[in-house]
Order: sequence, then structure tokens, then C-alpha cells
Amino acid sequence: MRTALIACLAFAACSTAPPVSTSGASLPLELRRVLDDYSAAWRAKDAKALAALFAGDRTVVPNACPPAKDRAGIEACYTGHGGGIGLTALDHRIDGSMAYIIGEYSGEVGGQPAGKFVLTLSKDQTGRWLIVADMDQPYRRQPPPPAN
Repeated sequence: MRTALIACLAFAACSTAPPVSTSGASLPLELRRVLDDYSAAWRAKDAKALAALFAGDRTVVPNACPPAKDRAGIEACYTGHGGGIGLTALDHRIDGSMAYIIGEYSGEVGGQPAGKFVLTLSKDQTGRWLIVADMDQPYRRQPPPPAN
């Protein structure tokens, strides 16, 4: 029995992909895919690939522009945006066909957090998680204390 348990634990450890970052919440593979794909498309400045991560059959809220009613609107929103990015998941929840990821972003993988984000996700008919809201907020840096 103990050998079977050890074998199961070893298999589970080997069969999971590494987390998006070395810190923060551990995400299920299906949610990790959303962050990985988002990061890859953002780094490539690929607005079409970013738009494909969003639900196309409803009004969605991309971060960089007003609500969009379709993927063409989302693609137009993200055209010209992108570059270095690091995403760290801090928390997540899945409730049926809805989920969210709360995290921090930086200008590079492993970089100093520059702000926070919330992705709201909906599962489509094929079981793929798609973004319905992408909201982020930069951290306000405190000014240094005045010199005495």
C-alpha cells in the first residue's frame, strides 16, 4: 500500500507542468494555460492571439479599452500593445463554468511586481477557459520620505 501511494505521488509530481512563476498560487493546468498563452501573445505583441483568448460570443472587458462585443474589437484594442511581461498568480477559484485568477504583473518574468490583475474566465462548450474580463491596476509607488 505504501509503495502504491509513493508511486502515485511521484507520478503526480512528474505529470504536472511547472507553475507560471516560482511564487504565488499553484494553478490547475487549465488555468495556467490561460496565463501562459496570454504571456506568450503579449510578449509577441500578437493582438490576434490575445483576442483568441477572450470569449467571442459575449461582451468582454479587455483592460486596454472599452468593452468589446467580439474578437475583432478585442484585436483592435490590443493592436500595438505588448512587450515584456511576467505574471504571478496569487489566488484563483473555479465555480462550475466560471473562474477567476488574481495575481501580480511585472515587466519581465521574475521582475519586481508593477501592479495587480484579475482575470475573470468562462468555460466554453469545449471546456476551454476564455477571458471575459481583464482588469489590472498599477501599484502606486510611495514617494521617498523627505530628507531631514
